[in-house]
Amino acid sequence: MAPNDPENASVSKTDLGQDLSDEKDERIFESGPAEQSASEQQFSQDASPQDVTPGNATGEARAGGEESKPTRSRAKVALIMLSLCTAVFLAALDVTIITTALPTISEHFHSSLGFTWIGSGFLLANSASVPLWGKVSDIWGRKPILLLANFVFFVGSLLCGVSVNIGMLIAARAIQGVGAGGLIVLSNIAISDLFSQRSRGAYYGLIGMTWAIASALGPVIGGAFTEGVSWRWCFYINLPLDGIAFVLMVLFLDVHTPRTPIRAGLRAIDWIGAISIVGGSLMFLLGLEYGGVTFPWDSATVVSLLVVGVAVLIFFFFNEWRLTSHPIMPTRIFSHRSNLAILFVCLMHGVVFISASYFLPLYFQAILGASPLLSGVYLLPLVLSLSFASATVGIFIRKTGMYREAIWFGMTIMTIGFGLFVDLAADSSWAKIILYQIVAGLGVGPNFQSPLIALQAQVHGRDAAAATSTFGFIRQLATAIGVVIGSVVFQNAMLDRQNTLRESLGPQLAQQLEGINAGANVEVIKGLPSDEKSAVRDVFADSLSKMWILFVVLAGVGLLTSMLIQKKKLSREHTEVKTGLAEEEERRRVLEEERRKKSRGTQDVESKGN
Repeated sequence: MAPNDPENASVSKTDLGQDLSDEKDERIFESGPAEQSASEQQFSQDASPQDVTPGNATGEARAGGEESKPTRSRAKVALIMLSLCTAVFLAALDVTIITTALPTISEHFHSSLGFTWIGSGFLLANSASVPLWGKVSDIWGRKPILLLANFVFFVGSLLCGVSVNIGMLIAARAIQGVGAGGLIVLSNIAISDLFSQRSRGAYYGLIGMTWAIASALGPVIGGAFTEGVSWRWCFYINLPLDGIAFVLMVLFLDVHTPRTPIRAGLRAIDWIGAISIVGGSLMFLLGLEYGGVTFPWDSATVVSLLVVGVAVLIFFFFNEWRLTSHPIMPTRIFSHRSNLAILFVCLMHGVVFISASYFLPLYFQAILGASPLLSGVYLLPLVLSLSFASATVGIFIRKTGMYREAIWFGMTIMTIGFGLFVDLAADSSWAKIILYQIVAGLGVGPNFQSPLIALQAQVHGRDAAAATSTFGFIRQLATAIGVVIGSVVFQNAMLDRQNTLRESLGPQLAQQLEGINAGANVEVIKGLPSDEKSAVRDVFADSLSKMWILFVVLAGVGLLTSMLIQKKKLSREHTEVKTGLAEEEERRRVLEEERRKKSRGTQDVESKGN
């Protein structure tokens, strides 16, 4: 029997009917035709006040019992976007806010373990949870699941602030990371639910700008709290802001919310897929995290984590393709060349961008002698230009609908900007340092959201949430991969110059700045005599230049791949795709029918050929 046959589905219509009959007062589901369900409400989204109004339901929708929604005013849209941007701001802020507080926190708990795992626990949980949030929101609706993500993040932040030992803090950071993953991906999905394809660019531009500003302000705010009040305020600051976002979402976020019974919803989750995507991601990311730092790259621990992690992820995709009827990440998203090109551009953009956020502060601290707090300030030219480009390109896409041109522009300028970083030396002028960051930022900014708009334009509306979750998952993996490959190239370049370091510093002192020790011991440079300091800074600058060459190549590969993205007209008409189990079942039925038609068509062609 076919793996995806309805009779073998993990959640059959009969099962769902039984579960739903137990909760008759909660059933509000409706279903309809394949391409445009009668339960989907059509409304115009043009470059006029209609951009911010659901408009009137179509006659078909009204005939099906759908009621017209009240006008969504500009003020209401502003409040909705304020709530979503606040949520994204907090999720992005907590990635970097602890960077300047880590030494103080580690000293407070007398734990060197905390220096690594306070940050890693958050990022690992964030990355692994992203694919699940989108699927769960398809079952229970965007609004309740987004509120749940807010609550999880709030609880994690509170527990971080009151932590009494390092173990409690690391666990709380993991809880925080799970919530943050939901805040980011569900905010993006909510925008696709609220606005037409043509209108989304401006709103996604705001999200990208918010993310960039929060990432840049994190080290500055964290340093100020740590020095002026307490490191615990790095987490307490989230509580009032998250509370505001929560209240605004409750009051103003008006997306379709089904009343899905908990038991039926849990039965519809692909638990094998959920366990395999979370487990495989965690093992793979842990292998990257341990490699070259906690254990050698060729150690049994690292090799086992990487190999088993990849094997589990391969099984996950096989499960999504052949075994489950309710996939978390439908493989049809990967079945078109254009979609693959978009996701690869997302991967390359994430790998390259994170290198600037991670390694430019190393340049500022090791070569310019800046403190961690000041290095965050020095990064502002990149962040401000990135934010400007993200917002401007969002408006450009809304006005013109030309997302491919925005992607090409961004990838081209990003390649040029990171090529300029190769020229950064120990004696580079401030004019160069600022100008190079501005150019790179203008290239990075457009592709925070342009590829996502492109992907959503390529897929059916029923797959928008899954596509957005997939996009977010790949971006999270990209950041981890970018830091690892950049570190490996930099560390090897430092090892190649170990003879120079030993001649200048002597074997004992040089050992502190070789290989994996280089990035962790930049404070040693500040105490060196001027001639030795100059020699060390030259070695650091040369090693970083070799690393930047790698990222220029990757940016160029991303640029070439972006040429494969197909052009699709961004619709000004918006279909509100409804969520819930009835809609899930209708989508599954439509897909099964499409597969049967395709199979019959193939058989007819073969029979005619014979």
